[in-house]
Amino acid sequence: MKRLNLFFGAAALIAVSLTASTTLNAQENGNRDENGKIVRGPYETNRFGDNWFIGVGGGVNVFWNDGYEVAVGPSIDANIGKWFTPSIGMRMGYQGISSKAWLDHPTVLGPTLDSEKGKYQQKFGYMYVHGDFLWNISNAFSGYKETRFWNFVPYLHAGFFRSYGLDGVDFADNEFAAGGGLINNLRLTDRLDLVLDMRATVVSGRVSGGSGVAVLPTVTMGFAVDLGWPNFIRTSTVVGAVAAADADRISVLESAAAALEVANANLQEQNKSLASDNRKLSKEVSKLKNQPKYDPADFYKGMTPAAVYFNIGQAVLPEKELEHLDFIAKNILAKADDQCKVYITLQGTADSNTGSKSRNQQLSEARGQYVYDLLTGKYGISRDRLVVKSNVVKAADDPELSRAVTISF
Repeated sequence: MKRLNLFFGAAALIAVSLTASTTLNAQENGNRDENGKIVRGPYETNRFGDNWFIGVGGGVNVFWNDGYEVAVGPSIDANIGKWFTPSIGMRMGYQGISSKAWLDHPTVLGPTLDSEKGKYQQKFGYMYVHGDFLWNISNAFSGYKETRFWNFVPYLHAGFFRSYGLDGVDFADNEFAAGGGLINNLRLTDRLDLVLDMRATVVSGRVSGGSGVAVLPTVTMGFAVDLGWPNFIRTSTVVGAVAAADADRISVLESAAAALEVANANLQEQNKSLASDNRKLSKEVSKLKNQPKYDPADFYKGMTPAAVYFNIGQAVLPEKELEHLDFIAKNILAKADDQCKVYITLQGTADSNTGSKSRNQQLSEARGQYVYDLLTGKYGISRDRLVVKSNVVKAADDPELSRAVTISF
């Protein structure tokens, strides 16, 4: 037990020295405010994939139990963990290989007498699967500093301990174990640390075939690699950055709001102008609605009759008058046919001063029928809308005016 007390005394001395070192580390830049006061947080919650680490190491262990004389054995460590805050973390680990001790009497773990030492060396293999609660005392007392070289991390651990005989020895035991330890993290790079791990594990003495309580002190050295994003951000820094970003955003939004105000004022003026135009148009529409309905036939009411003229004794129009009739048919009669049902009268005439009465009557009818055939056959005027009349008139001052077909509506 004196050696066990010596081990814990050495651990306490290291703890005191490391605590003192954290006080010195607090003087480094990055963990004090502008007034020189240590800044300890709070910190932004890290994401699930951030601040993970894996580590491996190798070293020695010593097995202590009442009646046993200690001997040094080899030990290896492997673990994976995560820091939830700069001060609090968890780790899952494996420790094992073998342990040794000396006894005054033979057992299944050591039946052969060592003639030089006069004792029986006990050998057994072991594996210890454990969970650790980590407390980074450097960050807790001196404030988080990303570039700190030395971090001091005490921890508590507990888990499943299995021992077994070596070289075919029929022995095995499963026990619950617990204890404490000290981790010294020495920063080599942003993601690589040198780790000195000092652990004491308390377990039932049955793991070596004895009784009572056994202690297994272990010292290993190895490396740890940081995974994910390996740092923390203080909330004050985040708030400051957010506040600055918000200030810029507010400035942009205020400028946008001012521009929108000007645009809104312009739109209101345009709206007033459009409303005035709309009232005017409404009045015009109302006025048009109240006007009497337009009848296309009104276009022809009171229109002066048109006429085409024949040569004396002829019932066929000369070329000049055919062009005259073409204009009348396309621009006046066809319009009347498309837009309204206006009835057209064709009045064929002949001069009474020349020829016989019967000849003149026949000539006036022939002239009317001729124009009728042209309008219906060539220009597509409906037959139902044409009325043909004939008449023999007395000679006018100009006899040519008596040799015609008059078109009236």
